[in-house]
Amino acid sequence: MGSHALATPVAVVGMACTNFGELWDRNVDDLLVEATHGALGAAGGLGVDDVDAFWLGSMISGVSGLTLTRPLNISHKPVTRVENMCATGSEAFRNACYAVSSGAYDVVMAVGGEKLKDAGYSGLEMPSVPNDGTPPVLSAPAMYSMIVPAYARRYGVSEEQIKEAMTHIAWKNHGNGARNPRAQFRKEVPKETIAAAPTLAGRLSVFDCSGVADGAAAAVIVRAEDALKYTDKPLYVHALALDAGSGTGRNDSDYDYSDLAEAAASARTAYAQAGITDPATEISLAEVHDCFTPTELVLMEELGFSERGKAWRDVLDGRYDRDGALPVNIDGGLKSFGHPIGASGLRMIFEMWLQFRGEAGERQVADPRFGLVQNQGGSPGDLVSAVTIVSDRRP
Repeated sequence: MGSHALATPVAVVGMACTNFGELWDRNVDDLLVEATHGALGAAGGLGVDDVDAFWLGSMISGVSGLTLTRPLNISHKPVTRVENMCATGSEAFRNACYAVSSGAYDVVMAVGGEKLKDAGYSGLEMPSVPNDGTPPVLSAPAMYSMIVPAYARRYGVSEEQIKEAMTHIAWKNHGNGARNPRAQFRKEVPKETIAAAPTLAGRLSVFDCSGVADGAAAAVIVRAEDALKYTDKPLYVHALALDAGSGTGRNDSDYDYSDLAEAAASARTAYAQAGITDPATEISLAEVHDCFTPTELVLMEELGFSERGKAWRDVLDGRYDRDGALPVNIDGGLKSFGHPIGASGLRMIFEMWLQFRGEAGERQVADPRFGLVQNQGGSPGDLVSAVTIVSDRRP
């Protein structure tokens, strides 16, 4: 038993992504229509009738496939709505890829969208399902802020050094977002401003937290052998991995919040599928789930990019900067885009679509080999993590 690479390789042949932001003049229907038709247009001008099936990712903006069929004005098509907390966009993509690889369909779409601003979703308080009352009720910033003192204790690093690395991550991602026309926040922020911002929880300030946004993204997926029928620059999928933890970390006295084990497990599975043995050198760029700056810091170790206890130093040395050895969140990340839950995972893959087609403008990475997307949901000790690996080289 195990997790294997797709028996029949698949490819992305069309993608689109809306602008992210406070889009008060547009509803979720508008966003889903724009992303869907944009992706179809990029795939040689396909129409919705050419698509055999759809997978829709949405956490709170829709409860069935009808969320997509109504605005697209289509009927008698299989539309599956999926949700996996903040990894929902990657979940839609993963299932759509499986459907094509299995031979069930020829042309499918993964679509993710969310309209959070109209719902008054603050991002500071997370809705929860009914439970027995024993889980602690904490805001997302509070839960992720626990990484900082835990990491400091585990590796003998001062919280001031970690805070300096967090400041660098926020500065880096805002600088990248300033170069992305689709980002919600398109302004560079000086390190001095970031470091001096008042705290929200623990050592986290407003600049350490991703924003709340509306947005949508979509991908058209076909068998790899058919990809060149639709585009001369397809994006091939080399690995799809998902790991769900036990969800008991916050009730486990042995869990100390210094690691995100589910991210490490999903990465190991993805590397095995893609045949990657040294991710620190074989991965050319990565999009990771920077819901909070210490999350990105720890993910550099969970994904095998930095040695344990050394990521803070690599961050400060510029290893993950736009011109560093391994650019991370070169599109601006959640920090610059905000986080419309159903769309974020697909937005990350969209950056890979641009990069491997040479269409990323001043963010362009020279001759990338493999690109990695890590999209997670939940909180430390209570997490799901998805890792996708892509390239422009057919498996």
